[in-house]
Amino acid sequence: MRRDTQAVEILQKELDKEVAKTYKNLSPFQKLQLARHQDRPYALDYINILMHDAYEIHGDRHFRDDPAIICYLGYIGDEKVMVIGEQKGRGTKNKLKRNFGMPHPEGYRKALRAAQMAEKFHIPVLMLIDTPGAYPGLGAEERNQSEAIARNLLELSKLNTQTFIVTGK
Repeated sequence: MRRDTQAVEILQKELDKEVAKTYKNLSPFQKLQLARHQDRPYALDYINILMHDAYEIHGDRHFRDDPAIICYLGYIGDEKVMVIGEQKGRGTKNKLKRNFGMPHPEGYRKALRAAQMAEKFHIPVLMLIDTPGAYPGLGAEERNQSEAIARNLLELSKLNTQTFIVTGK
């Protein structure tokens, strides 16, 4: 094992210990406040740090694009990856554009389309899940919100490509 790898492992263990110690002393309400903190990173923050040569996938090919769901095809290191995430937005204008991270039916269809595209080309999928839940509005229900979620779960469970899921704490 290389010396720098050992140093990273030591630092990672120390970080994990400090994080565990910090979270152990937080009340459930404090953990909730931390999870909802306005400055914590969102999907695009991670995508901008991790990916290069990334291209955004738009639309569900049925109704419209849902900006609450973001899909990027690009590289993490030398590996081509499809990243699918939920984006809440920063600032009032961007939060409204992204519907506060609450997907419409077309967002679920877009995510499924991107995952199926990744499977077709044998590309692993990284999912960044951080949502307050599906948008409960009348328009979403008229466009079959529950059916879109159910189909999404069914079809995603059948994927044969490598899929990694990261959820917000």
